[in-house]
Amino acid sequence: MKAKSMFTMAVILTGAMLLSGCSSMSKATKGGLIGGGAGAVIGAGVGALIGKSPTSTAIGAAVGTAVGATTGVIIGKKMDKAAEEAARIEGAKVDSITDANNLKALKVTFDSGILFQTGKSTLNTASKDALSKFATILNNNATMDIAIMGHTDNTGSLEVNQKLSLERAQSVADFLKSKNVAATQIKEVSGKDFQMPVADNSTAAGREQNRRVEVYMYASEKMISDAEKEAK
Repeated sequence: MKAKSMFTMAVILTGAMLLSGCSSMSKATKGGLIGGGAGAVIGAGVGALIGKSPTSTAIGAAVGTAVGATTGVIIGKKMDKAAEEAARIEGAKVDSITDANNLKALKVTFDSGILFQTGKSTLNTASKDALSKFATILNNNATMDIAIMGHTDNTGSLEVNQKLSLERAQSVADFLKSKNVAATQIKEVSGKDFQMPVADNSTAAGREQNRRVEVYMYASEKMISDAEKEAK
């Protein structure tokens, strides 16, 4: 058996023993360990098994210490609630991911087609309603940090796409700030051009999916600290 396979099996067995061995652990806590971004009780190995987007490992507050399981459950429940609200927004696609602290985080994707005209970075009228609703969710979750990333297809030069992807991400950030989202809540605004496709750029349908703006919602240091206090 290869070393990687042995490690994976060990992680699975360890997680199973922890979950089955703690008879006093509530169902909510067990569920949080599996689905809520469990923190360090099971360990970072499980985070790799949950499945991360290419950027999720770079998303997360620099807390410097392991986050406990109960804290992870509390944060996971808040992320679940925010995910449900964001999923109701027309044109928004919501995915659960794990951040650098192995906590549940969210990736909210807005198709560029609903936000911008082709080749433009000015928000169209229809998109402002969706982003206004999204801003309300962020305002109600002020201790969640966010990162905004613009992406393009591979049509045109790298230089053009880098500029366009950044300008589109910045347009979203500026609009959210105009709706009272605190500038301090927005930790990153970046253009990823066509470095990170989610579909095949050789097809029109694939290129359409690659033209997008992603907003990552994750626990800030304060949110983690508040959850730790609540867990005690």
